[in-house]
Amino acid sequence: MSVAETNRAKIIRRLAQEGWRLARNGAEHDIFDHPSKASVLSVPRHRTLTPGVARQIAKVAGWR
Repeated sequence: MSVAETNRAKIIRRLAQEGWRLARNGAEHDIFDHPSKASVLSVPRHRTLTPGVARQIAKVAGWR
């Protein structure tokens, strides 16, 4: 099992490259959606995410 990226800026950059859009700006989380996927992603506003949160984002985004 590979280690998931935990740097928030890198995750956001990859999401943007793959077509994910910022749907809502929250106080503690940013919500992203994708025009061709039925799911949404919640990305916490921390510089470094915990490995579990990073794995969940990767799973929903289809990186795993």
